[in-house]
Amino acid sequence: MRMRPSRLALRMRAPVTISTVLVACAVAGASGLPTARDDLSPAERDRVASVTAPAVDFSKPEAFEVMQGGASTSRKLVNQDAFSNFSANLSFEQEETFKLGNALFRKLWVSSPSSTQASDGLGPLFNARACQSCHLKDGRGHPPEGAADATSMFLRLSRAPRTPQEQELIRSKAILNLPDPIYGGQLQDLAVPGMKAEGRMAIDYEDFTIALGDGTEVPMRRPSYSVTDLAYGPLDVTTTLSPRVTPAMIGLGLIEQIHPADILARADPDDANGDGISGRASIVRDPATGELVLGRFGWKAQNPTIRAQSAGAFSGDIGISNPDHPDNWGDCTDVQADCRTAPHGAQSRLGETEAPDPVLDLVTFYSQHLAVPARRDVDDPQVLRGKEIFHSIGCAACHTPKYVTRKDAPDKTLAFQLIWPYSDLLLHDLGPGMADWQPVGDARGGEWRTQPLWGIGLTQTVSGHTFFLHDGRARNLVEAILWHGGEAEAVTEGFKALPKADRDALVRFLESL
Repeated sequence: MRMRPSRLALRMRAPVTISTVLVACAVAGASGLPTARDDLSPAERDRVASVTAPAVDFSKPEAFEVMQGGASTSRKLVNQDAFSNFSANLSFEQEETFKLGNALFRKLWVSSPSSTQASDGLGPLFNARACQSCHLKDGRGHPPEGAADATSMFLRLSRAPRTPQEQELIRSKAILNLPDPIYGGQLQDLAVPGMKAEGRMAIDYEDFTIALGDGTEVPMRRPSYSVTDLAYGPLDVTTTLSPRVTPAMIGLGLIEQIHPADILARADPDDANGDGISGRASIVRDPATGELVLGRFGWKAQNPTIRAQSAGAFSGDIGISNPDHPDNWGDCTDVQADCRTAPHGAQSRLGETEAPDPVLDLVTFYSQHLAVPARRDVDDPQVLRGKEIFHSIGCAACHTPKYVTRKDAPDKTLAFQLIWPYSDLLLHDLGPGMADWQPVGDARGGEWRTQPLWGIGLTQTVSGHTFFLHDGRARNLVEAILWHGGEAEAVTEGFKALPKADRDALVRFLESL
């Protein structure tokens, strides 16, 4: 079936130009990152450029579009476990490693002292007892709704710098931001017996509507956040609250192996090409080496590697020390003296920390190899029309469809794979409506990393809800689109102007990812 021509001018992001290449080179050069792919021959670079070029024919699926995660794509039955399958191209030995990591990801930690010495060390202040508690079924978290708890959502805390020394720490990227002096970098709403939890997140919603071009009114909700039952005194007057739901875990290892030059090539902080999109790279220090590298994980692209993300979560979410975060008291501050002197779970015969290297390595491997499910309905006429709309109104300007991963990836199952994450992994200003006003490293208070879209259509199947965005304020995909402001304002206005059939087609396309 031949699709009708788009009724909208095709607004795909302008091709990479000399000016944007110069900008990317400046960004990369300042951090020492490569300005071009150094893992490919010239012929291979040409081949990669060809296969990752934007789509122009929407009458049929693109080659290999079904295999969103390349050779690692899961073709298993789509059900509640669709995000928990291992990469399809793992060896038998790697499957065993994945399953060991899975067991540790699901492990419930207990408070010290305990007879289960390989599992104690929880907290003393914490948000969850296991990685799986936040990433239930390895899927997307949610805000508290009705009787549901807040385990998969928490508040990041950060205060403004007070001295030139603190400003220099941030400027030099020695730290990303400054924690609250009493409550640290994250509000912990749980505590071990005998200890007081720090407080409770409170959310109030204001209902309003947005009118679309055809008169349709979409109900929306605007959240506001506060903290109740503070147990250790008031928050600093400059401390900001940033709500975060846990993201889906699929495809992380593939994202880790996208060459930094391919991401930096799309960075355009001053909008040199005039397309209205000014994506910025997040440059952070690798905690393992101290070198400046590209941040690509987390809501503000604050983490450079899956290991760094995992180590931070062990410490901040569960209060479990590890080689990268060796403090046995987790996020407890100097003010919380009882917390810092409480028993811990580090056992010298097992390792110097509560989760020694073997534990962190296995959980990292598990997180790297959660497979992306195969696309569905790629040849459905409505899905193809939705894909055309996705490109024509400009969604692909930030949600870059495809990449080819590094040929020199250390894990060959992740190497040289054509993947479809639908993200440029850059920071974008999404306007005051979405802002949390909390800077994190290079990310300003209104900026967020473009979230990968692969798997978004299975959120209901896996997680049992359809809450989207960093704090789950959007209750469906339409609301999520309408919340996009700032750099995405023109895209949102384009969506609002679409006839209902095209809006439905765009949503149908997203549901196929």
